[in-house]
Amino acid sequence: MKKEELLKEWDLTIEGSSSLFDLKFKDVWRYRDLLLMFVKRDFVSFYKQTILGPLWFFIQPLFTTIIYTFIFGKLAKISTDGLPQPLFYMAGITAWNYFADCLTKTSTVFRDNSNIFGKVYFPRLILPLSIVASNLVRFGVQMLLFLITMGYYYWSGTLFTVTWALVMFPVLVLLMALLGLGLGLIITAMTTKYRDLAFLVTFGVQLLMYTTTVIYPLSAAPEKYKHLIELNPMTGIIEAFRYSFLGKGEFSVLSLGYSAIVTVVVLLLGILIFNKTEKTFVDTV
Repeated sequence: MKKEELLKEWDLTIEGSSSLFDLKFKDVWRYRDLLLMFVKRDFVSFYKQTILGPLWFFIQPLFTTIIYTFIFGKLAKISTDGLPQPLFYMAGITAWNYFADCLTKTSTVFRDNSNIFGKVYFPRLILPLSIVASNLVRFGVQMLLFLITMGYYYWSGTLFTVTWALVMFPVLVLLMALLGLGLGLIITAMTTKYRDLAFLVTFGVQLLMYTTTVIYPLSAAPEKYKHLIELNPMTGIIEAFRYSFLGKGEFSVLSLGYSAIVTVVVLLLGILIFNKTEKTFVDTV
């Protein structure tokens, strides 16, 4: 047999996988130890050189609640559905902060980790997932502060009702995490080419907060704007959160179902765009 014919008989062909739908979820599970390592890294590195350390988990929502109570409660006199103002605002802040942290930190994952992506292989989705998981620790601490505040007002004689919808709490946390993750993945993919978006994220998230029911109840919104506010998927989640713990809020299965559908669509779109971008982003970053 001629030499040319021998060279044509391959035993193994190695080809690059470039399918848009090759999301490598099995690889993510195989690298779960790396995921835990990144979670620990994010938690330790962020507070390692701070004086108060994890106490900032308490300080930030506490001071935000005080400012909101003074500005929106005392000065603007915005309705809080009959709830004590600090309790009302802390419920919205606790839920919103987790979503906002997942979004803003995921939105810079390509830029912040470009040195790692260019040197070693691992499922790139590990890093955004680690951000969501590490923020869950912060959310847990802020939930503890919220529960302490609930206890204080309960023993002070304030009437509020913990409803049956409390069983939906894990679902609400999951929706907040996945919605923030999906939007963050879309933004981080776009910032590889359009760097200006990185400067707009923090500002945009702050503006987005005013289109949700963090500082006002949906019942207090003008009727002509109520439908626009309900288009924000976080509105249904925050209203359900308040209804679960405090018995106040325009909770409905329809609004929460809408939030869930939008979350799933945004998440799938985000993963697909992220999967497409991560194959070539090293060339553009």
